[in-house]
Amino acid sequence: MDSWYFPALLALLLMGIQRFFYKVAAERNYPTQWVTFAFMATVTLLSGGTYLFQQHHAVNIGVLATIALINSISFLVATVSHIEALKYIPANIAYSIIRLNVIVVAVFSIVYFKEHISLLQGIGLLTAIAAMVVLTIQMGADNTTPLQRKRQGAVFIILALLSGSAASISSKFAAVYTDKLAFMALSYLMGVIGSLAINKVVTHHKTTTSRWPALGLGMVMGGFNFTGFYAFLYALERGPLSLIAAIVGMHFVIAIILSALIYHEKVRPAGLVGILLTILSIVLIRI
Repeated sequence: MDSWYFPALLALLLMGIQRFFYKVAAERNYPTQWVTFAFMATVTLLSGGTYLFQQHHAVNIGVLATIALINSISFLVATVSHIEALKYIPANIAYSIIRLNVIVVAVFSIVYFKEHISLLQGIGLLTAIAAMVVLTIQMGADNTTPLQRKRQGAVFIILALLSGSAASISSKFAAVYTDKLAFMALSYLMGVIGSLAINKVVTHHKTTTSRWPALGLGMVMGGFNFTGFYAFLYALERGPLSLIAAIVGMHFVIAIILSALIYHEKVRPAGLVGILLTILSIVLIRI
């Protein structure tokens, strides 16, 4: 049994729950900068503290810092853009389109890393992409969101898609060439610093919500992300980026299901087909 498969599934589950909390933050109109700050600070403390108590080998500081900087910037932009997009359009649409970055990641990993996958795994990868494409059909059926808000949301979606691709690719380099916990601690520390600088960028409208609930939610998100992201890096160290990114990239399906159950967001037939294709792709990739 492949050593990367179950860690990838664990990352899928935990990061899917974490992504659902983005929706919670948007629904409760929590200040994005405080949610992001608490989220990244929590992961920084958890990964840094764990790193100090483990046996570790010497790392190339220059390589570690470069990869961490790229990952931190791309992940910070993806996180903020993701939360902001959810303030304009429904979660089932936003999650679906943003996760199409798996196409960019798959092409890069196959071309750059020369990854070889079996025929059934290739079909599974294509099925995963098909699942995401099918889910985007819902965007055309969304008549509840004004056109202007769709356009505003589209800007954040594009930013989240591109920066999310960069974050996934840089994570592969980190898993192979650096210490995973050191990378997480440094990357998220940079993210904490960056999150403090986004206040003026994201305050396009005022909110009267207290910062303390936002900080609390961010800490919960950080706990889920710490475990989920470590599982993701563990899988990347041992398996192909193209397949692992396809599995973990479908974590938005969990967020869609939770959004439907808790916030009663309607999942149309295309969404149900997309969820079924997601399950099929996970099975095919395992074969």
